[in-house]
Amino acid sequence: MQKLTFSELTQGKPNFPRMEEDIIKYWREIEAFKTQLEKTKDNEPFTFYDGPPFATGKPHYGHILAGTIKDVICRYASMTGHFVERRFGWDCHGLPVEYEIEQKLGIESREDVMKIGIAEYNRQCRGIVMRCASDWETTVERMGRWIDFRNDYKTLDKSFMESAWWVFAELHKKGLVYRDFKVMPFSTALNTPLSNFEAKSNYQKRRDPAIVVTFPIVGDEDNTSFLAWTTTPWTLPSNLALCVNGKLTYVKFEDENGDFYICGKKVLHKAKKENTIMKGRKGFKCKIVAEFQGAQLVGRQYVPLFSYFAHRTHCFRVIADDYVTEEDGTGVVHQAPGFGEDDLRACELNGVHKKGEEAVVCPVDHNGKYTAEVSDYAGQYVLDANKDIIKDLRARKRLWNEANEDHDYPHCWRSDTPLLYKAIPSWFINVTNIKDQLVANNQKTYWVPSFVKEKRFHNWLVDARDWAVSRNRYWGTPIPIWISADEDEKEPEWEVIGSVEELERRSGRKIDDLHRENIDDIVIKSEKTGKPLRRVDEVFDCWFESGSMPYGQCHYPFAWKGREHEFLKRFPANFIAEGLDQTRGWFYTLLILSTALFDAPAWRNLIVNGMVLAEDGSKMSKRKKNYPAPEKIFDAYGADALRIYLCQSPVVRAEKLQFSEKDVKGTVTKVLSPWYNAYNFLVENVSRFERSTGEAFVYDADAHRQMTNIMDKWILSELQSLVKFFRLEMEAYRLYTINDKLIDFIDVLCNTYVRMNRARLRGQVSVQDARHSTQALYHVLLTLCQLMAPFSPFLVETMYLNLRGALGADAERSVHFMQIPMANESAIDKDIERRVQNLLKAITIARSVRDENRFKNKLPIAEMMVVHRDAQFLDDVDGLKEYVLRELNVKRVTMSHEMADYIRLSAEPVHKSLGSKYKRKAAQIKQAIVKLTHEQLTQFEANGELVVCEETLLPPDLTITWNFHGDSTKWVYKEDAGCIVLLDQRITQELKNEGIAREICTRIQQMRKNGRLVPADVVNAFYAVESEEKKAEEEAGGEEVRGVFENFKALIEQRTRIKVMPYSMKSSLVATIISEEADIQGVKVKLSLCAPQVFFNRNSQNVSQLKGSEFEKIEKYLQCQDIASLKQKYPLESTLKLVVDEKEYQLQIGTDIVYDLDALKKEEVVDLID
Repeated sequence: MQKLTFSELTQGKPNFPRMEEDIIKYWREIEAFKTQLEKTKDNEPFTFYDGPPFATGKPHYGHILAGTIKDVICRYASMTGHFVERRFGWDCHGLPVEYEIEQKLGIESREDVMKIGIAEYNRQCRGIVMRCASDWETTVERMGRWIDFRNDYKTLDKSFMESAWWVFAELHKKGLVYRDFKVMPFSTALNTPLSNFEAKSNYQKRRDPAIVVTFPIVGDEDNTSFLAWTTTPWTLPSNLALCVNGKLTYVKFEDENGDFYICGKKVLHKAKKENTIMKGRKGFKCKIVAEFQGAQLVGRQYVPLFSYFAHRTHCFRVIADDYVTEEDGTGVVHQAPGFGEDDLRACELNGVHKKGEEAVVCPVDHNGKYTAEVSDYAGQYVLDANKDIIKDLRARKRLWNEANEDHDYPHCWRSDTPLLYKAIPSWFINVTNIKDQLVANNQKTYWVPSFVKEKRFHNWLVDARDWAVSRNRYWGTPIPIWISADEDEKEPEWEVIGSVEELERRSGRKIDDLHRENIDDIVIKSEKTGKPLRRVDEVFDCWFESGSMPYGQCHYPFAWKGREHEFLKRFPANFIAEGLDQTRGWFYTLLILSTALFDAPAWRNLIVNGMVLAEDGSKMSKRKKNYPAPEKIFDAYGADALRIYLCQSPVVRAEKLQFSEKDVKGTVTKVLSPWYNAYNFLVENVSRFERSTGEAFVYDADAHRQMTNIMDKWILSELQSLVKFFRLEMEAYRLYTINDKLIDFIDVLCNTYVRMNRARLRGQVSVQDARHSTQALYHVLLTLCQLMAPFSPFLVETMYLNLRGALGADAERSVHFMQIPMANESAIDKDIERRVQNLLKAITIARSVRDENRFKNKLPIAEMMVVHRDAQFLDDVDGLKEYVLRELNVKRVTMSHEMADYIRLSAEPVHKSLGSKYKRKAAQIKQAIVKLTHEQLTQFEANGELVVCEETLLPPDLTITWNFHGDSTKWVYKEDAGCIVLLDQRITQELKNEGIAREICTRIQQMRKNGRLVPADVVNAFYAVESEEKKAEEEAGGEEVRGVFENFKALIEQRTRIKVMPYSMKSSLVATIISEEADIQGVKVKLSLCAPQVFFNRNSQNVSQLKGSEFEKIEKYLQCQDIASLKQKYPLESTLKLVVDEKEYQLQIGTDIVYDLDALKKEEVVDLID
């Protein structure tokens, strides 16, 4: 038996998830990713940085989205001549790990950590840090992403931490590291400060008390008080000053009780709902008695609210600063320098806080509780103390007004607890000094979408502030600063260690691990003074580690000694990708460190993705269960469907995506299934071609040069146009444009090329046509596999592993080892593309006419007319009208450029446009518009303007209506963009019967599918039209359907490739594969598909002489044989000899027995034995 080039496919609905699982096994067997790296190792490197996720959490759709984008670009780069190393990274340090351990161990404060010891605390952290690594590996593999988990990097590795030390040391050498006492966002749950970009990442709605407090002026004859508003009553015990704006106008007013107060002038004129003075006060009245500039109030002293810091005699006075406004509050701001960045700055400038001479007043500990300095509230959590403080102020008559304020407030991104702003000593990177370089280096990068770079990120850089990189934590990379501990020193001496070798040399100790428990006790001597230096307590902000990733992942510079230039060849990275939130995270820290180190960006190209939300637009929540688990999507639809869905969505251009399982399913239905069906169709018909011709199918890359069929040329031209577009857009990282184009092409391939060339592909036209069309379809599918490989890696591999049978022994073992082709410009024929495009336009309009008039596609139409002014358009359609006849099931197609024979144009004025333009003259113009002739309106459509009443009218001024002017009893029509298609709506009985025949064809074809038959399976179809007693009209319907079977037998057999016979011709000995009772035009028809059989001619001499029992035995024997083998052994006109019950019989093939009923004459068929 002939060996086929392709393995034939299982019929039925393709199971994409199962195919993908099989491909994963295959990739493991051939070590596909490792092999790809080996094959490309000598190619030009394409550097990719993978932002490390936390290994303590399981992957979600945000990770799958970013991972898909990264995999698409890296696969493309690898398939276009590059070596793409892809190492997975793990963010192992920081708050996520620590917070989980503290929840597990019940740790609430720094003291609790000290009780168990940093060594045990860090041992616990290390124990969970890679807990979800296997989940990540499983998900990443299942989504089809190729990345190296064996050669991964971890931020807890000694090599990574050492590189981070080197980065910090280099920054110190450049004078960019300093220590300062600054007000920082502080997480009391985690006992550590956060960076400004961390604080801004988690704003939540919160209700806080909003109170106005009185500050009586010392020595004022009217006992006047300043009014200050605050939403943080807990900061009032630390009040040291009041601040006004020297340029604003303030007023002194008398209220309804005869008391005097000072506030900003504009405050009194605000609406009650916005007015902090009036809100909550009933019967408020005021009379302004004086007005003055804020500068006149500076220096006035007031009575302190509390006595805790009353000994600071240089405090409790009015100062001025421009940051004060009247937008919120009273225009007078209470100053607590320990809890406000502006407060501290203003108080330092005005001598309220003497920097370097006294400690900042900050009586709140790391747990957010008052210290003993505030004796009345000592030990209370400050936010809980608000009620007691307000109660105390009310009792002492210092509370003017009390209300609540709903506002957005920063929360800890890890613990979701409110942040406090608190003055603490921190180590900073001086970002403001390199701000201009940051902005300039950002301009050297390419972003998709560009607006994120040009607006959001640029604005963030312009307002960049110094970066606090120290954290009062334990599980992290220790900051490599050793400092003197002399309390008498105003300026302690400190040094930065930049390598393990340096620390070992200066300490005399071998260092195997850089975590705190291993180095905190190391004392070194100052190189300048010989003083003992001890390491500071802090560790790095984990964002500093993330920003150091380009260097830490490859242990730069230590592993590159003497070949630093090789590293710089791979730096900056060619590509990175992460979510929109990383504009204030990873993108920002990468750029700061690369700019500080090399005055260069860390990347060249960047894709920013948006956020994946639940279908209702809310945030995805495990608790709410408002989204399907990724595993469910993989199991139901496959990873390819999810990948295509994500890459086609707005989320790849930094917009939000409301995740829809229905749309993922739609990707299977609209993209994967039609594409697979086209592939299946090729396999079926190549196998049929090989069986029928005995000729093996071998792919010929040059076959297109001999092709003459316009549809072959067209699909190959469209393919090369797609390749050209694909490479241009991929080089520009615009995934969202590519996917739409690829999907459109798949639609055109399946629903136009394959559909219109079925007969040629099936070999029903000629062998040469079958040869050319299968070569064309093979070439398209192979190229499509290469193009789609980055997006749908599983399905293309499934197809390729079968298609490679036509490529010869040297074919690659994986499509992912191949190179994506360059566009063959010589194969692009825009003339042919235009011709087919015009054809498809006419067909689309005609289908719309059919739909609107409820003409089933199976019902033939007598005539179709295409009307268009453009002779080129008509020539194009006329030259391809054979496809119109087949596709639209019409008997005749005619063309006409005489638009006026069928359409008359009329116009209506657009009143709004005319009224605004022509005022009084508009009425005259309106009257003239309705009288415009068809010829005038035709001229208007051609030129885009028309002079009416001496005014030039344009398209917005009038609406044109197309009115049918032809024979409405014959034609139904539709117009689109200047093309009119008319269909003859008159249906004759002959046309109706042919429509029934086509319906029968569809029934038989569906039965083939339901019976899981492949095209190579030979079967016969038998029919029986109901014959029991019926009403006259029903009997007439039965006769009509029976007549269709007889009169359209050739059409049915030609379209189904199955012999169709009355049920009386079926041998009872032959197996029925599938049978059904169908309703055809209201008539019940039994249809059966059966195995092949032989037919006996009773009129032949040999058969007519057989006795009944002899005939039964012979028939039983022959009908049980494999008919295909029988035909091969006994061809037409041969003699079949057989012995039954020791008696020999001879039967002539073609006379006594036939394999095909058509071989018998009609009179012989009548007498056929069933």
